[in-house]
Amino acid sequence: MSNVYNEAHKLAKAIKESEEYRTYTEKKEIVYSNEKNKEMVENFMNKVLEIQMEQLSGKEVDQEKVEKLNKLEEVLMLNPTIKEFFAAQLRFSQMVQDINTIIGEAIDIEKD
Repeated sequence: MSNVYNEAHKLAKAIKESEEYRTYTEKKEIVYSNEKNKEMVENFMNKVLEIQMEQLSGKEVDQEKVEKLNKLEEVLMLNPTIKEFFAAQLRFSQMVQDINTIIGEAIDIEKD
């Protein structure tokens, strides 16, 4: 049987060669080359993370915060460069999540 680490490296290489990864890194480079776009995206992502951390810690999330975040997202999506970046990021994240699901299902030893 192949060494599991060799297979992991093959998977990493396949991910880096995927259209999803290449598009994501290309769109990220474009967004981050503009300081204003970079600042807006990072600010938005920090706010998303803040709300997610509150949810994970069991705190009730302030609905006003969520509404403000949704409005900020709407504004950001008016910028075609940022919109394309978020779409590429979503596609790449979905691919990684699918891979994690496949691996998780393959090694699930709790199905007795």
